[in-house]
Amino acid sequence: MTSAGAATLNGRDRALLRAVATGRCTLGSGWQPVLLVDGLACTDSDAGHRLVAAGLINPPDPDHSHVPARITSLGWRSLAS
Repeated sequence: MTSAGAATLNGRDRALLRAVATGRCTLGSGWQPVLLVDGLACTDSDAGHRLVAAGLINPPDPDHSHVPARITSLGWRSLAS
C-alpha cells in the first residue's frame, strides 16, 4: 500500500479501516504501531504500520501505551471511493 489512496487498499486493510472508523480499534505504541480490534491484537501484525505509513490513520501517541485509533481525512476519502 502507498499513500496514494484507495486504489492500493486490499480487502483486509479496507475492513480494518472501517473498524477504525467505527471506533472499534486502539493503537499501541512501540517499535511499530500495534492495532487492536475489539481489544484483541490484529493477526496481521503489519496492519497498523501499513495504515499509519499510508496516512490513513493517525500514528500512536508515544506517551501512551494504547490510544483510540483515529482515521484521517485521507482514510475517510479512501473508504468513500
